[in-house]
Amino acid sequence: MIYLDYQATTPLAPEAFDAMVPLLRDQFANPHSAHRLGRAVAAQVELARDEIGRLLPSGGRLLFTSGATEALNIAIQGAPAGGIVTIATEHAAVLDTVEAMRRAGRDVTILPVGADGLVDMDAARAAIRPGVSLVAAMLVNNEIGVIQPVEALAALAHEAGALFLCDVVQGYGRVPVPQGCDMVAISAHKIHGPKGIGALWLRDGAKPAPLIHGGGQEGGLRSGTLSPALCAGFGVAARLMRERAEEDRAHVGHLAALARDLFADWTMNGSATARYPGNLNLRRDGIDGARLLSHCRNIAFSLGSACASGSGRPSHVLRALGLTDGQARGSVRIGFGRYTTPAELERAARELNEAAVAQAAP
Repeated sequence: MIYLDYQATTPLAPEAFDAMVPLLRDQFANPHSAHRLGRAVAAQVELARDEIGRLLPSGGRLLFTSGATEALNIAIQGAPAGGIVTIATEHAAVLDTVEAMRRAGRDVTILPVGADGLVDMDAARAAIRPGVSLVAAMLVNNEIGVIQPVEALAALAHEAGALFLCDVVQGYGRVPVPQGCDMVAISAHKIHGPKGIGALWLRDGAKPAPLIHGGGQEGGLRSGTLSPALCAGFGVAARLMRERAEEDRAHVGHLAALARDLFADWTMNGSATARYPGNLNLRRDGIDGARLLSHCRNIAFSLGSACASGSGRPSHVLRALGLTDGQARGSVRIGFGRYTTPAELERAARELNEAAVAQAAP
């Protein structure tokens, strides 16, 4: 099986696995216990917290969560009263939560994007006004890889007196996190860490209302017993993202250049320049992505967000770009990274291209 679905999840780094095993098997104490064993594993949690924070802005604190979805829910549901502004191409974890806030009586504005997937800044300037309390935007889009101008959006938010929340799940360790963020959501399993753990970074002074109540862990904002093993795996994965940054960037850039040649007969969805190169969302006339996925069973790729897979609906991200339902259904997402080899990409492209030609034949 050739794995080309890095936006859905990434392979667990062997170093992260090795760090987790002792904390699952031998060092099993509760990190919130006051005895010596508890303090020992709590120290491992804090080492991981510090390591993860090295790739985030200065002047803030990191709270562990079960994942980015929980982090985003805490940030959105716990934001001060006022309007909410976000973008049509955001992840469902943002859009569905914002919709719940709208049903509860909050004023919500969804900003449109252009054909390149970039937010309409004129619409943003008109919408982000005093009375708005929260602006939420994704740094790197999970479906099309487009990088939004989050620094400009953060500046508009601050001018209006609003907090700026950034979903950095796909960009953490790959694209610098802007200093203008007030809240940042990240996830371990997108950076070769374990599933089941994420984090919410809060700038000093930002304190959303708690979403989960209980023992008061994580500064009272996220109650619940932490898993030292998951925290340690996350910390090691973050360290590797920092230490291997140049090597990974060069490798992904080489694969992206190769992919552009291998998929020359396909059209890229979203901006060709303002993007993370390890995410290629491609479409081709005359094909159905679901049929292609069924035919190419030895290749793991996707039709869009893993969270929406199987819904049967065209991608809301691709529809926001102005694509027709047919064009959206004829699109596939190819994601690659640290452990992808050029030979794997070449074999996958050959099989995908052959299947696409056969499907489009009269």
